[in-house]
Amino acid sequence: MKTGWKVATAVVLIGGSVWAGSLLSMQAEGAGTTPGTADDPVVTKSYVDQAIQQAIGGGGGSTAPSTPSTGGSGSSSSDAGIQIVDVKPGKILVAAAGAEFIVRSGKAVIYSADSNGVADLTDGKDITNGGAVANNHLLSFPREGRGIQVQDGDTHNLTVMVRGGYQIK
Repeated sequence: MKTGWKVATAVVLIGGSVWAGSLLSMQAEGAGTTPGTADDPVVTKSYVDQAIQQAIGGGGGSTAPSTPSTGGSGSSSSDAGIQIVDVKPGKILVAAAGAEFIVRSGKAVIYSADSNGVADLTDGKDITNGGAVANNHLLSFPREGRGIQVQDGDTHNLTVMVRGGYQIK
C-alpha cells in the first residue's frame, strides 16, 4: 500500500507541475509582442546607421565617411570634422582657438609663443613650451598661437588628428 501512495503522489505532483507550467507558458506568450510587427519592428543596420546620421545632423544620404583635405603648408581649416594632418620636421602645426589635437604617431613637442602651455586632457596636465606630447592623448588649445612640432633631431613626420582650425607654418 505504501508504494501505491508513492505512485499516486508522484503522478499528482508531475501532473500538477505540467499543468502549472502550461499556464505560465500561456501567460508569457501573451505578455510580449511578436518581433516584426508594428509594435516591435525588425530593422536593418543600414536603417540604424541612417537614423544615427540624421540624429547627429549629418543628413541621411550615404553613411560612407568622407575624406577631407588636409591642406598644405600655410593652409587653414575650420571644418568641424576630424582631419588627419601630416607635419614634417621643421614645420609647426598651429591651432586655432578651441582646436583639439591627438598625436597618432611621431615624437611631438609643444610650441607656444608665450609662457602658457596646452592642456593635455587625457592626463589632466598642462604641457608648457617644449614639453613632450604623449601619443594618443587629447590636447586642447584654448587660444590660437600655440601648437605642436616635431621634436628636435627626429626625422619622421607627425601624424595628427585635428578637430577645429589650424595652420601649418
